[in-house]
Amino acid sequence: MTVLASGSKGNATVIAAGSTRILVDAGMSCRELMKRMAQVGEDPEDLDAILITHEHLDHVAGLSVLARRLKIPVFFTEGTHRAWVRMLTPRTTMTYAKWLDTVQREKEARADHAPAHTALMTEIDPDAADDPMEAEAAEPCAVAEAESPKVKADPAFLPAVEYFRAGHGFSIGEIDVNPFTIPHDAADPCGFVFHARSESIRMAIATDLGYVPPNVKMALRGVDVLLLESNHDLEMLKDGPYPWSVKQRVLSRVGHLSNAACAEFLLRDYDGGAHTIVLGHLSEQNNLPELAKLAAEQAIGGRMTLLGNRVVLAVQDSPLEPICL
Repeated sequence: MTVLASGSKGNATVIAAGSTRILVDAGMSCRELMKRMAQVGEDPEDLDAILITHEHLDHVAGLSVLARRLKIPVFFTEGTHRAWVRMLTPRTTMTYAKWLDTVQREKEARADHAPAHTALMTEIDPDAADDPMEAEAAEPCAVAEAESPKVKADPAFLPAVEYFRAGHGFSIGEIDVNPFTIPHDAADPCGFVFHARSESIRMAIATDLGYVPPNVKMALRGVDVLLLESNHDLEMLKDGPYPWSVKQRVLSRVGHLSNAACAEFLLRDYDGGAHTIVLGHLSEQNNLPELAKLAAEQAIGGRMTLLGNRVVLAVQDSPLEPICL
């Protein structure tokens, strides 16, 4: 597992086993993603697929450009894909007054259609060409081509799209992927457990969740590396600069996991078997790395050893050193 970035400004993680490499989320520009992969010795051309947790911008900002450049498939749930497409191609909402005006204009156009058509027919010069069709097609084609607007590229175009469903495992190359539902304010958000079949190693990603429900607790049992959210310190968030509406969202059961909630999971429900626990999605405004790490280490307590339960912090501005097992 190589965390390229983790936080509200962008998230991306490379999971690799054997000859298979998967990018989980693409929350930065294509240029930045490729730059960070180069910094940790990963060749973007070796990526086999991109896997998306949910459609929020800090997880998909560079998705379309990167996927098109590398010509690799993108795996979504159907709900996440639809939400992402809607986000890139928003529809304009028509007011009632504008709708009435449009209807009136259409009525006037229909009323004027017949006279206008007759007048147009009388203006055609029968001597302009032997074939009336040639007379119609001679000049106007060039004019129409010149005046027609340029066709805009579809911002949601991807080389290939693959759908998966939470609770239903699938495989990408040498890696088995087990997606699970997480509580977050997105269309169909998921976390993942990755199983390297040839090495019997399991790694998990569980960020962007408001609390840890039973299905997530079950999914995170028996993993060797765990990327877990520790987003905010409760007091810093309450006293911080965010508007109250944003604070309510972050604190809600579909928001983000606090240091205290992360610690509670590690104390009460974590099975203690991981080699490394990566704390991710730390808020730059409402958290301190020292607070997040202290809360997690206190919760793990005596289970921390040189060979197990090492706690590391994923940051926003630089990639984390690869975790190799």
